[in-house]
Amino acid sequence: MNIKPIRNKKDYNHALSMIEKLWDAEKGTEDFDHLEILSTLIDNYETQTIRVDLPDPIQAILFRMDQEGLEDKDMVEYFGSRSKVSEVLNYKRGLSINMIRRLHEGLGISPDVLIQEYQLKNDVA
Repeated sequence: MNIKPIRNKKDYNHALSMIEKLWDAEKGTEDFDHLEILSTLIDNYETQTIRVDLPDPIQAILFRMDQEGLEDKDMVEYFGSRSKVSEVLNYKRGLSINMIRRLHEGLGISPDVLIQEYQLKNDVA
């Protein structure tokens, strides 16, 4: 098998089709080695070429709440009060630095996501 660097979309698609053929390769075989190499090349290409936008901070919080089975009342420890929970989750109040810290530490939400700007409902566009 001839493995080459992935430089463009055509190379990328070819590498993906090769991975499909090697997917069930047994560990310790030459095919498995090729599978590992192709996986690394694909990962590198995707990292360099595919931009993934960060989610909206409030949507990220709501998603994590859903994942963890949390309700609004469970968020008081991160926001400070039930009214702040409601205001933040309804885009009426921005996240403070202390809220961001507590959300990161308590729920593992990336600060990179939480510090993004987002439109509040009472902001004038």
